[in-house]
Amino acid sequence: MKQIAIIAPTASGKTALSIDIAHKTNSIILSLDSLAVYKEIDIASAKPTQKERDGIIHFGIDEIYPDEHFDVMDFIELYKKTYNYAAEHNKNIIIVGGTGFYLKAMIDGISYIPPISTANQIIVNNQLEDLSSAYTFINNIDPTYMKDIASTDKYRIEKALSIYMQTNQIPTEYFLNNPPTPIIKDIQLYDIHWGTDILRKRIAMRTQIMIDDGIIDETIYLEQKYTRKPNCMNTIGISETLEYLDGKLSKKQLIERISTNTARLAKRQRTFNKGQFQNIIKKDLAYFRNTHKW
Repeated sequence: MKQIAIIAPTASGKTALSIDIAHKTNSIILSLDSLAVYKEIDIASAKPTQKERDGIIHFGIDEIYPDEHFDVMDFIELYKKTYNYAAEHNKNIIIVGGTGFYLKAMIDGISYIPPISTANQIIVNNQLEDLSSAYTFINNIDPTYMKDIASTDKYRIEKALSIYMQTNQIPTEYFLNNPPTPIIKDIQLYDIHWGTDILRKRIAMRTQIMIDDGIIDETIYLEQKYTRKPNCMNTIGISETLEYLDGKLSKKQLIERISTNTARLAKRQRTFNKGQFQNIIKKDLAYFRNTHKW
């Protein structure tokens, strides 16, 4: 089985390219997108439609509902599911998307964290009711682990507390005794190169398509069904549309805001990929479409 990953920034043409390559290489696709994983978030995520998927099996799309939890550990389990399917059906795997953090975690490895018991979860939940006190508690017993964690980072504070309560070890000690194990090996990475100005034009075009396709109606539906509490309601496209619905933005400002924030995201993705991954093959889209070296 061969595995490759296309990790280019948003609006660079990854999705269409991955489907084209999948047809040429007998591959299935695993979406590396933290928003496409949600059902009913179709326009804001720019996920490929069933027609656009063109018969290619996709994992990582429409896996959970917007009010369900999803993190890197869930993605790793999703990768294992994808891998098992590929092995059983004699397929190759193409991982494609902009959430490079998930791929980085799989390449570098991640330490196993045991599930927390119900009794310990109750203790942790009670501590988290006063986040400041919870942070002070775990910071006092493990300042090394907590030195880069903000006192308002509830997710990571909860993780540290859970490890301590479940294992009776401070996180630093636990991770020393349980070093990360790589999940994926021997994978070639590809990045689609676009000049900054051209990529911004592509982003502007995609933003207009999202508006035309009905992102405003989609956001209204999501808010009515799930409220604004789920984390996915704070993502680009949805958060700006909520501002528009609140009367804080005009239609023109909505389009400009989504486009600007998407361009900023693309810049962060480029910076992350450049700093975190090695041996990336970076070529323009035409090269990848015409190459036979997959």
